[in-house]
Amino acid sequence: MPEPHTHYFEVEMRLAGFKGKNLDLTMPVWAPGSYLIREFPKNVEAFEAQAGGKKVTSSKIDKNTWRVASGGKDVTVTYKVYAYELTVRTSFIDASHGYLNGTSVFMYPEGHKELPSTLTVVPFKGWSRVSTGLPLVAGQPFTYRAENYDVLADSPIEIGNQEILTFESNGVKHDVAMYGDANYDPKRLTADMKRVTEEAAKVFGELPVKYYLFIVHNLAAGGGGLEHLNSTTLGATRTAYGTERGYTGFLNLVAHEYFHLWNVKRLRPKNLGPFDYNQENYSNMLWVSEGFTSYYADLITRRAGIVSEREHLDKIASGITSVENTPGNKVVSAAESSFNTWIKQYRPDENSYNTHLSYYSKGAVLGMLLDLEILKATNGTKTLDDAMKALYDQYYKKLDRGYTDQEFQKGIEKFTGRSMDDFFRKYVYGYETPDYNAYLATVGITLTDVNKNQNVPLLGAAISTTTGKPVVTIVTRNGSAWQAGLNVNDEIIAMNGYRVSDDINKSIPAYEVGDVVELVISRGGQVMVIPVKLLKDQTLKYRAEKVASPTEAQKKAYEKWISSK
Repeated sequence: MPEPHTHYFEVEMRLAGFKGKNLDLTMPVWAPGSYLIREFPKNVEAFEAQAGGKKVTSSKIDKNTWRVASGGKDVTVTYKVYAYELTVRTSFIDASHGYLNGTSVFMYPEGHKELPSTLTVVPFKGWSRVSTGLPLVAGQPFTYRAENYDVLADSPIEIGNQEILTFESNGVKHDVAMYGDANYDPKRLTADMKRVTEEAAKVFGELPVKYYLFIVHNLAAGGGGLEHLNSTTLGATRTAYGTERGYTGFLNLVAHEYFHLWNVKRLRPKNLGPFDYNQENYSNMLWVSEGFTSYYADLITRRAGIVSEREHLDKIASGITSVENTPGNKVVSAAESSFNTWIKQYRPDENSYNTHLSYYSKGAVLGMLLDLEILKATNGTKTLDDAMKALYDQYYKKLDRGYTDQEFQKGIEKFTGRSMDDFFRKYVYGYETPDYNAYLATVGITLTDVNKNQNVPLLGAAISTTTGKPVVTIVTRNGSAWQAGLNVNDEIIAMNGYRVSDDINKSIPAYEVGDVVELVISRGGQVMVIPVKLLKDQTLKYRAEKVASPTEAQKKAYEKWISSK
């Protein structure tokens, strides 16, 4: 990285002992954990090859494969990678630091991902630190060993002068590589991260790594994370640590990505590893891989004392509210949402709200329901923790492979003591609405819709004014705007004879259900009038409360649920 301000990593790849006339080198097109074809080879340039010390012919034979006329000799390849997209899924370098994800920078010899490699990082002058989960080669600075390509690809690297925070959890060293200035308190942050990581490990009864690394990018606007074999990368807003909401939100992200250390990186659906880096890797089970992880992030932060009982109840209510208010919840199942992630999750459009459902949010709700189902079936003696640990022991530790959809269901049934066909048919592969209160009663919680007796109108359209004009961005299925024929990209000029310049949703509460508002709009430059009959707001707004006088069974189940004991 001799010129980081130009945003290029320069790669030299040495390959020895390969026989045959040609040697094919492949670069992945996606990053595991982020299910979208990102076409990483588009950033490669200046590819050149030598064999036996002499320049040889190389050519690109498809979008992500380079063929080198090696002639059976040792090969050295050089190429550059343009890296200027700072997300947890991609690679980035500028004058302040470098960050790379392996699949977007490193190639592998086709058919030989199993081979080990040695990686040497040459930092830009003045950069003194390299942070990665790869083990160091003794006596060689910034030199690391990867047992195979999957490990190399799954070990992101932060390069620069990042601050390193350290804590120990379950006898294992944990480093936190902090890039960017931020308003965190190192002592408080590491103490709370220790609590979170220790609670996460209790679910499975062990920590399956000898070292763990958090890479944190503190930016003007940040968010999201991506799990790796023994590390994670997190995005954070640099001022978020200064508010309780922002601080607990960051710790929830820590809990989520750390829980992936088990759920996904080791306990995984069969189709998610070993990876095919050349194309989509489909699975119906991301509602477990990501949704359960979201559920556990909330539960772990509660168990660790990071969030209060009231805050946890509010998260339960808001999670159910979000799912049930999403129109897509009635037309796409959790399994379908998981399978379709490659074309929908990361490519939302103006109609996604009506046709798609996040497997994160739906999976979190389903995880809670299955947890409560197990608590009920075992009289408050077992939880989803026990099922997850048993699945982990069976498929990761004993069989060393992923589970099938059916095997996962059978793993749950071992703890419910009955067939779960009905549950999976209705809620995983179907679109039915669960009786939430019937499940929550197990732990003495009731769910109430505070909007139930409201009789107020709702336009059913999202309107943005970022361009200086009110423009429709979303039209909700079967709402007032939908029924009236309002379209996305319509510019709202006037309402009931008066010019408007703001979001008209602010004015709708002044009307009654059944009233008709006359909108003047511009659609593709054509001015027209659209009458909109205002329908009743059907939006749900749940609140969760503990029952006033819980039974002994409810008390026992609740304590088991939130204590991890």
